[in-house]
Amino acid sequence: MDIVESSREINPLTITKSEAHDHQDHECFDDDSLTKLLALLPKEKGWSSPHLYLYNGFWCPPAHLPGIISANRHFKAQDTDIILATLPKSGTTWLKALVFAITRRQHYALSQHPLLTSNPHDLVPFLHNVTLLNDDLPSFQPPRLFSTHLQYCSLHESIKSSGCRIVHLCRNPHDTFISGWHFFKKARPNDLGPLSLEEAFDMYCRGVFGYGPFWDHVLGYWKESLERPDKVLFLKYEDLKCDTLVHVKRLAAFMGVPFSAEEEREGLIKEISRLCSFSNLKELEVNKTGRSTPFVENKAFFRRGEVGDWVNHLTPEMVERLNKVIEEKLGGSGMPFKTGS
Repeated sequence: MDIVESSREINPLTITKSEAHDHQDHECFDDDSLTKLLALLPKEKGWSSPHLYLYNGFWCPPAHLPGIISANRHFKAQDTDIILATLPKSGTTWLKALVFAITRRQHYALSQHPLLTSNPHDLVPFLHNVTLLNDDLPSFQPPRLFSTHLQYCSLHESIKSSGCRIVHLCRNPHDTFISGWHFFKKARPNDLGPLSLEEAFDMYCRGVFGYGPFWDHVLGYWKESLERPDKVLFLKYEDLKCDTLVHVKRLAAFMGVPFSAEEEREGLIKEISRLCSFSNLKELEVNKTGRSTPFVENKAFFRRGEVGDWVNHLTPEMVERLNKVIEEKLGGSGMPFKTGS
């Protein structure tokens, strides 16, 4: 892989454990500190920013680095915390809606639910955002809900060692790529020029994708879910789409808030699933016109949400290349993917 590096030779896998450590171990991580750190890191062309930087073994958008470093410095998991882990464009918005609705179902009537007026990203914050506002953390009511795109190996040690639970949602690599390409095209500044499907696909197959490579990200959570199934729940986007009610029930049980027999009889699982469905969220006014991030409008989070849309974009040669990469990286892991409906 051709990597554009700084002028001196460095080891991209150990950089943050040695040379970059001095640049992140300050109480105030300012613009100058970020510039110095970025100068040490290998970089590649970015999807929605000029570059992605190889930090702790994953490709990171530079705007996220201060928050990630802040999380590593300040965050301390509680046993009741629930961490939602996803690769970008793998169903993050849907998972946030479901988990919020399930865990807060005693607090809100469905007819007056916060999801009707708030985007899921406003209700379940990313760790790299919330830890920059560390003073607000004590006000979070248990179970505290946080989201992350970090690979398992890069999570704060307190997350891995505490009693908190991790829910990982994985989407097949073909649809993850297509969804990512469409999304980041919208978030990409005009002065960077367009990002063609072919160029993005080549980057993706080489692992250059936000918080990727894809295979390293999913494999870390997959292995941990096999070793500690009470700690990590590994869900597949395609299974959740195919049999939503079964997996919503499974999700609630894993998080320690199982549905009662009465709730099941009253159809609450179905009502929550409908509230959080792609079709319902997409038509809400807040998700048509609102903005939860400075980079894109909320409507960018709701394109199609289908399984198998990749067939409308990828050539047979692209499919062959990606299948070969996935087999090479994940073959033998016991992690099959459903790439069609």
